[in-house]
Amino acid sequence: MTDRALSEAAMLSSLRDIRLPADAAGGIVAELALIVGLSALAALLVAGMLRLVSLRERAPVPQTLTDRLAELRGLREGDRRVALLHLLRSHAPDRYAEVASNLYAPGNELENDALEAEVARLA
Repeated sequence: MTDRALSEAAMLSSLRDIRLPADAAGGIVAELALIVGLSALAALLVAGMLRLVSLRERAPVPQTLTDRLAELRGLREGDRRVALLHLLRSHAPDRYAEVASNLYAPGNELENDALEAEVARLA
């Protein structure tokens, strides 16, 4: 160390020159490994931040079958029929199998009200 104070420019230039000597253990391979490692860490951090930012809060799902039936009453007829079939499949798979086997039979008009009554009996 010297007794004189270094100028700010001299200190900044000396900080920029800090490097491992070329003949140090690992040499250029060690520097490349460090660069790859730091880049991978930065990529993981950016990906994690993007995931946190892009997550949407899910709407709460009604817990009871009665609540689900009430929620379906506002849908169009076709959408309501599909949703009622999904509910029937999840709560009474055996009855759904009977209904589904005749679902596409000619002349079989599945009434939404009858299907809703079928699902409401399960509640």
